[in-house]
Parts: sequence; C-alpha cells; structure tokens
Amino acid sequence: MSHMIAPHSPAPAARAVRKAVVPAAGLGTRFLPATKATPKEMLPVVDKPAIQYVVEEAAAAGLDDVLMITGRHKRAIEDHFDHAFELEQALTAKGDTVRLDAVRDPARLANIHHIRQGEPLGLGHAVLCARRHVGDQPFAVLLGDDLIDPRETLLSRMLDVRDRHDGTVVALMEVPPEQIHLYGCAAVEPTDEDGVVRVTGLVEKPSRQDAPSTYAVIGRYVLDPAVFDTLERTPPGRGGEIQLTDALQELAADGTVHGVVFDGLRYDTGDKADYLRTVVRLACDRPDLGPEFLAWLREFVATAEANGAVGRRRLAA
Repeated sequence: MSHMIAPHSPAPAARAVRKAVVPAAGLGTRFLPATKATPKEMLPVVDKPAIQYVVEEAAAAGLDDVLMITGRHKRAIEDHFDHAFELEQALTAKGDTVRLDAVRDPARLANIHHIRQGEPLGLGHAVLCARRHVGDQPFAVLLGDDLIDPRETLLSRMLDVRDRHDGTVVALMEVPPEQIHLYGCAAVEPTDEDGVVRVTGLVEKPSRQDAPSTYAVIGRYVLDPAVFDTLERTPPGRGGEIQLTDALQELAADGTVHGVVFDGLRYDTGDKADYLRTVVRLACDRPDLGPEFLAWLREFVATAEANGAVGRRRLAA
C-alpha cells in the first residue's frame, strides 16, 4: 500500500456532484529550469507528484470522474495516471508489492480524462474548456498549487454546502492584510451556519486599501453549470486572461455564491520557498520518514545556527 499521511475516510454516499476539473496547463515559469521539460504539477512532494495529492483529495470526497486541463509538454501527467505495464510486470516478478501498489494507485484513483487548453488564456478559459465534458451538472475545480492536507475535509464540506444551497461554493481563508493582493478577495456577509458565509462580491488581487475583506479565495471551487454561460460573455481581465473571479463576481451579484471558511492545513506550492516548506512539513508528518528526518533536521538547524553565530562573531571582531 502506498504511503499516506493519514488514511482517507470512506467515500461519502452518492452526491449531485461527481466530476472534478483540475487545470494543469500552466507553464511553471517560477520553477525554471526544472519545469523546462517537466510539468510543474509533476514536481515531487516527498515521493508523489503534487498533482496526485489533488486527485487523491477529489477521490476521497467521492468525485470519481476527473478531467485534467493540460497543455503542450504535459504528456507526463497523462502517463502518470495511466498503467505502466512493463514497470508493473518487473515489480511483480520481484515480488515488490509495496512499490507495485504505489505505481498502480494513480490509475486506480478515479476515471481520469485529459483535454488540452490550447492557449493559456487564464483560469476562466480553462474552466470553460471543461464545458462539453461536464455538461449541465455541478462540478468541482481543484487547483494544483494549493495542497490541502489529506486529514482535512474541506472539499466534502463544500459539497455539503452545495447540496443544501445549490449555486456555487468557494473556499475562503483569512490572510494577513498585507497578503490580500496576492489572491482573489471576497466581500461576505454572515449566515446562520458556522463557517459558511454568503459571498456578495469578488475582486481579483486588490490592493490592501481596496480589499473588501481579508478573506482570500483559495484553490477549491464547487461550480454551478451556470458559470459556463457567464464565462462565455466574460471579457479578458487582468493580464489579458479570462478570470474565473470576474465570472463569479457576476454570480455573486445574483446571491448564488456561498463561501466555506477554511482554517486547516493548507500547503502553497506556488513558489520555491513555499514548495520547500511543503516538502519538509509533509515529510515530517510521515510515520516512515518523520522521526529520522526530524532528528536530522534538528541537528542541521542547530549546526547552521551555531555556524551563523560564529560567522557573526568573526565579523564583529
């Protein structure tokens, strides 16, 4: 069995939402040169590519149909979620059942499909590319830069809110005011449900002064199919791209958007420093790696601090 931080809970009963869309067409320029020939979604987080955590999250919430929106040079993603018969045969011959299961797991997670975006015209355009596959059904969108800890139940909570209220549901997280310009930001009003708000407006990456709140939209959405018609008439916004936030702003004006406030464990792999922190945190939580790795990490930090102190004393002398 492949290593997991914690076992996923059993898949819930049948829901109205069965499909998930995972946009994965970005160029990954912040991780060049590593992403020159390797999709950023395939960069390893401990011993699994980042995108596998996302698909595992969808499957754990009962979403058994996953559409990957990819682009050129993304064939490695398709290969990862397919069977590797020669490798499986070699591991079977060796009797290596642990690694055999780890190799087979990605293909067994869900019914996975792939479509190419064509041009990188923004998240809204990527979602629009899913229209034919999704049809007239609600669906989830999971962004690969945001990894939600497997022990959390954010997506299941969002699906529950969709079941009760219909419409669209977004994930929100409070961030320091000085960071709100990095996110889409939601104007909200309370509801009678703990941790659930009504979203009355959305602004893409506002200045601190113009932000309506400190609630940032993070990379999980449960979208009503009405979003497709809205995206069709949404003009390009910031950066010349079709912004999903702009379409959600129109839906929010109709009172059909709710937000689930998340305060759990989230790992941002969108830049190098956060990616490294994510690898360390998840490695430390692994029962097979954590104890030994933590012991080494404590020794490494102590040595680095001691060497730094010596260096400072020498400079002062």
